[in-house]
Amino acid sequence: MYQSLINKEKKLAVIGLGYVGLPLALELASHMQVIGFDINSRRIEMMKRNEDPSKEVEAAMFAGKNILFTDDINILKEASFFIITVPTPVDDHKVPDLTPLIKASETVGKVLKKGDYVVYESTTYPGCTEEDCMPVLEQFSGLKGKIDFKIGYSPERINPGDKQHTLSNTIKIVSGCDDESLKEIASVYETVVKAGVHRAPNIKVAEAGKIIENAQRDLNISLMNELSIIFDRIGINTFDVVEAAGTKWNFHKYTPGLVGGHCIGVDPYYLTYKAQQLGYNSKVIASGRFVNDEMPRYVAKKIIQHIIKHAPNPASAKVLVLGATFKENVADIRNSKVADMVKELLEYNVTVDFVDPYADAGEVKHEYNLTLSDAIGTGYDAVVLAVAHQPYKNFTEEYLSSITNEKALFADLKGIYRNKITQLKYWSL
Repeated sequence: MYQSLINKEKKLAVIGLGYVGLPLALELASHMQVIGFDINSRRIEMMKRNEDPSKEVEAAMFAGKNILFTDDINILKEASFFIITVPTPVDDHKVPDLTPLIKASETVGKVLKKGDYVVYESTTYPGCTEEDCMPVLEQFSGLKGKIDFKIGYSPERINPGDKQHTLSNTIKIVSGCDDESLKEIASVYETVVKAGVHRAPNIKVAEAGKIIENAQRDLNISLMNELSIIFDRIGINTFDVVEAAGTKWNFHKYTPGLVGGHCIGVDPYYLTYKAQQLGYNSKVIASGRFVNDEMPRYVAKKIIQHIIKHAPNPASAKVLVLGATFKENVADIRNSKVADMVKELLEYNVTVDFVDPYADAGEVKHEYNLTLSDAIGTGYDAVVLAVAHQPYKNFTEEYLSSITNEKALFADLKGIYRNKITQLKYWSL
């Protein structure tokens, strides 16, 4: 299979052209014929104009690539190697929502031929590829998995906004349903991943390896969030404590914060769901998720408490929230815990100006039914620095004082202005 792709005798298709799929498709298109497939026709048209809807890939990266962008399933019939990179969210009850994954499997199943390969990159629980996805491929193709077609799993390791750890210089986990498929799948990824690949012994190990990457980070951050609540009651700054503890060689410097996004804030629920299916109720992982999910409410409560005590007129209080995306310097708003915090504030009937230089106002409205303000105003009783976007890192205290009322609170959730604010009331996690 690999040699046929390199010789351009066969084509490779990437299904789902988001922040994971598009960079992968473009890299592969430097070496083989690629079909970039997405069900969103608007996004397809943008990519045909060398525009990345996720604003992660520069226009120059599209140049000279052997790739066809399409939303036409008939074009997919030309491919023999399929890579599925669709989202794996949770629903409102924190239960894994496999709908995008199952729909993508149905689409590929309709065009699957004997001898084809299907590789999944979407983060999910161990067993999902073989137990949930492969039967769908079999149902819609009429073929037998592992016999008529091969499957594999190679979890994505893209970090949005990170220009240092890229697809090519980050080791990739690969797995296959047998030795032959592992060899072929590894060869395909080795074409673009210069750092090399790690061959997992089976698909379930590869799935588990990916999901615990994010579960581990979630737990470490939840510890820092709980510590921040404790230290706030003691009257000391968490970032000061971390700085002090960090002088020991084996201390890992995690910091508190709002844990959103479509990885750390979601993936642990896939693992606890699978554990529950197997008769085990998670203790540690679930507790960490609870702490992190409660942080938006905790922050909102702290702000409201300050307003009640210090605002000239609490009944008509105004709050400015800086940042709407799930992390700094990206446009992605999915599972943004800042939005949850804003909704909590609105429950207290305060006026909230919500701004972000990267987020799309239409997407914020559609996803959260919240309105982004066009500009920063004045007369605020609290300013919340929720996301450490670059434009928010160089405010002077004079500027912050000019847009706030007397005794206003500056809630610096990222600790950027620690030891720099002397006039305003300063608080951080």
